[in-house]
Amino acid sequence: MTGKVVVIDHPLVLHKLTLMRRKETSTGSFRRLMREISTLLAYELTRDLPLRMQAIETPLAPMMSPLVDGKKLCFVSILRAGNGLLDGMLELVPSARVGHIGLYRDPSTLAPIEYYLKLPHDIAERPVIVVDPLLATGNSAAGAVHRLKDHGVTSIKVACVVAAPEGIATFHEQHPEVDIYTAAIDQRLDERGYIIPGIGDAGDRLYGTQ
Repeated sequence: MTGKVVVIDHPLVLHKLTLMRRKETSTGSFRRLMREISTLLAYELTRDLPLRMQAIETPLAPMMSPLVDGKKLCFVSILRAGNGLLDGMLELVPSARVGHIGLYRDPSTLAPIEYYLKLPHDIAERPVIVVDPLLATGNSAAGAVHRLKDHGVTSIKVACVVAAPEGIATFHEQHPEVDIYTAAIDQRLDERGYIIPGIGDAGDRLYGTQ
């Protein structure tokens, strides 16, 4: 099975992404736009959730109506920028479980270094969506998915706002069966591993740091 890349190019997503890209966009506006985009992405990410029929009564008549079936979703945020996507997705799926993986990128090798891991005890039984605004080198997302597989997770998707072609290739070399959902695939990486034209450092822009 080969993982696919799904580009969610809905007009509202593209509009909000353009506003996020602008260098003059304030921290508060950037954070709000990230949350809004994450909610829109979540609609597409959850499109294939299984349903079951349940007997209910409306004010006028009984009927069989669909409800989401199976174990609740788990969102796994790659710290720290992943929390910017997490907030909006939880607004849409408030009952989802949440895990966190803390990774930072070694500035010389660009390899991910793990410093924190906290996952639900039954995560192996749940469909998991890994969230991180940027898929740049692909190393952090690939590292996070390796850790999830170590814990027995078999149903995994990756969600980001902007991806680089190099990051997609690196990720799918290691996890060829995992689907990637993104709002845009940009041109390339620069020598520091940043996406061009990109949105800058997502964590810094979310939290007003440098």
